[in-house]
Amino acid sequence: MSNELHIQTPLIESLSLSQRWDKQVFLKMENMQPTSSFKIRGIGLLCQTGKDQGVRYFVSSSGGNAGYAAAYAGRQLNIPTTVFVPSTTPVDLVQQIEAQGSEVRIVGDVWDETHAAALRFSQEMDALYVSPFDHPLIWQGHSTIVDEIIQEIGAPDAIVLSVGGGGLLCGVLEGVQRHNLSATRVIAVETEGTASLAASLKVGELVTLDKITGVAKTLGAKTVARQAFEWSRRYAVQSVVVSDAEAITACLRFADEHRCLVEPACGASLSVAYQRHEVLESARRIVIIVCGGIGTSIKLLQTWRNNLAVV
Repeated sequence: MSNELHIQTPLIESLSLSQRWDKQVFLKMENMQPTSSFKIRGIGLLCQTGKDQGVRYFVSSSGGNAGYAAAYAGRQLNIPTTVFVPSTTPVDLVQQIEAQGSEVRIVGDVWDETHAAALRFSQEMDALYVSPFDHPLIWQGHSTIVDEIIQEIGAPDAIVLSVGGGGLLCGVLEGVQRHNLSATRVIAVETEGTASLAASLKVGELVTLDKITGVAKTLGAKTVARQAFEWSRRYAVQSVVVSDAEAITACLRFADEHRCLVEPACGASLSVAYQRHEVLESARRIVIIVCGGIGTSIKLLQTWRNNLAVV
């Protein structure tokens, strides 16, 4: 790969969380990527590799961060890009993707329908299909998060992350395996309306949700990647499900304490620390991946807070 499209993000200690719980709580600030989320790590690697192999067109399907990352990669690599998004995608998010120079097509009510249409179009265009989460190069790119954590603080007791389709989870597990971090627990957090991984682990087979509900729309894949499910079973990933209210509360507290806006999908993992979830009781050094997200604003956070009666 000739160029990396992502940056090495800061790993900072959250003094407020560390002091509150008498633990060391570190924040891997993926919200500071050029695309405001971790997605550019894996999607950047996939797109750069595609260009190096002669690909002349990118097609992505995403209601948010992955589509934005694909659009950013397309602009940086000078490759025409079309991003398919579901009808639930906010107008301002569509505009942000278009501002990167990509064409946006609105198809389907949920990502799964959008994905099917994008896949067909990519075949028609002989394009590289840029999945939001389900590709080995995407996982490889995301795994560099673990490389950077190890480089700075060594092995933590726990890594906490949010799960949507499972790309970040696969990347972190790949990194954990590469560094032989057998003592590091991986904690996968979902919201109640998007918890396809938790549902799958509960019954021991891949589950497709009937529908996606709640505010964390960017966690909204009705079926988690099979690799994420299988690796979660193999590596005894600890699954946690939080409420929308808990995720929004975490976003608001994080904004107050760290002067950063993140979307509810990111608030899900932060909420595990803010509510001192029992899953962290035995851990002394904790890393939370602040996955970020462009699908938020002060106005949106206030609206969600009011709708959910968050104090």
